Amino acid sequence: MDDAQRLSPGEALHELKAGNHAYLQATGNPSDISPSLRVETYERGQHPFATIVTCADSRVVPEHLFMVGLGRIFVIRVAGNVIGDTQLGSVSYAMSHLGTRLVVVLGHTHCGAIAAAIEGGAQGSVGVIVDRIEEAIGAETDDYRACVLNVRHSMRCLHDDPEVAALVDQGDFRIMGAVYHIDSGRVEFLDEG
Repeated sequence: MDDAQRLSPGEALHELKAGNHAYLQATGNPSDISPSLRVETYERGQHPFATIVTCADSRVVPEHLFMVGLGRIFVIRVAGNVIGDTQLGSVSYAMSHLGTRLVVVLGHTHCGAIAAAIEGGAQGSVGVIVDRIEEAIGAETDDYRACVLNVRHSMRCLHDDPEVAALVDQGDFRIMGAVYHIDSGRVEFLDEG
């Protein structure tokens, strides 16, 4: 797929919303994971239409939430959907080399990392993640509001990165936030328009 065929941020958002709408009633994911597609992506490379930065939680599977098959979205997963150097590098790569024009930071309700930040006292390797979330949420104790604050903080981290900011400034790129509601399956996009 050449640059002229790449989806705009609005078109990519429409694809994600349509996929999530289908997911709300789905009992399986009929998306293409065929042997022929595996060979095609091996031979021709990947051409995802969006980048999703999300939590490593096993209940949050973007390929299912948006009903897409192999090669359709570039997914970066880390507990608490926090942004560090490796996530920044991955987002920059997806935007500059793969041409994804929409980046979605996807938090979720009932996140263990958010709960740990609200409760405080996490130590060791987990403490590194929780410290980033505590910075984002401050004294917030409501799970949903803390999730939104954390998503918005990760979005700011992306916007503050010189490489990512340069891409956003020079072209048709968009960074937005969303929250996946684990109980209903609905993805709520936070930044419309």
